[in-house]
Amino acid sequence: MSWPSLFQIYFYSEWILRFIMLIEVPRYRKPAFATAWLMIIMMFPWPGFILYLFIGIQRPPKHRLYQKEKLIQALADLRNQFADSYMKLRANLESGKQKTSEIVVRSGGMYAMGNNNVEFINNSEKFILRLIEDIDKALHHVHLQFYIFEDDNVGRMVSTVVIRAAERGVECRLLLDAMGSRKFLNRKSAALRKKGIKVVAAYPIISLRHYLGRMDWRTHRKIAVIDGKTAYTGSQNIVDPSYGHKKSNLIWRDLVARISGPAVFSLQAVFLSDWYLGTDEALNGADFFPPPDTDGDSPIQVLPSGPVYSPSNYHMVVIEALYHAKKQVVITTPYFIPDDAMLQALESACRRGIDLNLVIPKKSDQFLPGNAARSYYEDIMKWGARIHLFKEGILHAKSISIDENICFFGSSNFDIRSFELDFEMDLVFYGQKEVDDIKKQQRAYISQSEELDPEKWNSRGLLRKTVENLSRLLSPML
Repeated sequence: MSWPSLFQIYFYSEWILRFIMLIEVPRYRKPAFATAWLMIIMMFPWPGFILYLFIGIQRPPKHRLYQKEKLIQALADLRNQFADSYMKLRANLESGKQKTSEIVVRSGGMYAMGNNNVEFINNSEKFILRLIEDIDKALHHVHLQFYIFEDDNVGRMVSTVVIRAAERGVECRLLLDAMGSRKFLNRKSAALRKKGIKVVAAYPIISLRHYLGRMDWRTHRKIAVIDGKTAYTGSQNIVDPSYGHKKSNLIWRDLVARISGPAVFSLQAVFLSDWYLGTDEALNGADFFPPPDTDGDSPIQVLPSGPVYSPSNYHMVVIEALYHAKKQVVITTPYFIPDDAMLQALESACRRGIDLNLVIPKKSDQFLPGNAARSYYEDIMKWGARIHLFKEGILHAKSISIDENICFFGSSNFDIRSFELDFEMDLVFYGQKEVDDIKKQQRAYISQSEELDPEKWNSRGLLRKTVENLSRLLSPML
C-alpha cells in the first residue's frame, strides 16, 4: 500500500476545507458577505481560510461580550448619576424629528440634547490651531481619540501642546487606533508616557489580551474633549492634509464641528466607554462631566456605532431617514460601497422623485474601494441620481442631508466597513442653522465638482468595467 504524496494530501485537504467552509461561512452572515468569502475560499482554499480566521469571523470573542455587558452597566450607572441635571436639557423636537430621535436612542442610547453651540471648521490648519488653543486653556483633562495621529508636523504640534498641558498638571489621555496611528505609537508613545500622558493603542493587532479578536476592527472615531466643556468631532485626523499624496498634490478636504453645551456630555461618555474597553479603567467622576454651557440653541444627538453596539445601528438609522425623505438627499463621502438594503433605499428615494445627489472624489486614494464604488454609478444614475466628482483634492467630509430637516455628520463613510466593522462617531443635527450650514458646505463641494454624464460614463472601456465589477464582488469585505 503506497502512501499519498504531499501533493495529493494538499489537494484532498483543499476539497475538505471547501466543504467545511461551505457549511461554516453562511452562518450568521448576510448572503452578500457569505458569497464574497465563499468565492475567495473556493478559488484559494488555504490562503482564503487563513484570511478568514483574521478578518472573517464576525462573532466577537467572549471577553469582548463580557466587556460589552460591563460597558452597558457602566453607561447606565453614568446616566443615573447625572440624570437630574442632564435629562432636563434634552431637546424638545417637533414630531417628525422626534421619531428619528427615538430611533437613534434605541440604536445608540444617546438622547438629543438642546442648548448647544456649534461651529463648523472646513479648513485643516484652522482646526488644528483652534484645537491647540483649546488644549492650551485646559484645566482638568484633555481626551483625544483618533484613527490617525501621525508623526508629522501636525502630529508634533498637537503632541507638544498636550505635553505642555500635562506639565501644568492636566490629565491627558490619548486613545489611538493601533493600525492607523502605528508610526506615532511606535516612535512617540514612550516619550509621552514619561511626561505623564496616558497613551493607549486601541485594538492592537497582536495581543494576548485580544486573543481571537478581529484584526480588522478599527476605531475610526475622531473625538477631542477638553475639560468636559468643549468637544470636536468630524472627519479630520491629526495629520497633514497632504498625507499620502504629497507627490500628486492632492489635499484631504475635511469638515469638523466644534461643540460646547450638553452634547459634550454624550461625546465624553463615548470616549470614556472606549477608554474603559481598552484599559478596564472606569472614569466617571463629576470632574469629567461639569455643568455644561447652555447659552446655545442647537439640538444635537450623538450616535456612536460599531461591532459592540446593536447591529449596523448607523446603517439602520440612515436607511430609515432615506425612506422618509420628501424632496432632496445629498451625500458627501470619500467611499461609496452600499449594500443591498442601502441600494434599495436609494432606489426607492429616486423612484419617489427625490433629488438625490452623491458627491464623491474624482480620484480615490484606494484602488479596490474606488473601483467598487464606480461599479454602482451606472445603476444609480439610471434611477435619476446625480453624481458629482469632486476635483479639488480628496473629499473626506462625511455628511448626509435629508430635505431641510436633519443632517448626519461625522466619521462614517458610506460603505460596508463603516456600517459593519469600524467604531464610528456621528452626530444628528436637528437645528435649522446647523442643517443650513452643512447644506451650504455641500453646495460648495458640488460647485467644486464636475457632474458625471451618464452617456459618457456608460461608454467607458470593457477592461475598466471588468475591473470595477470584480472589485464590486469583494465590496462586502471592503
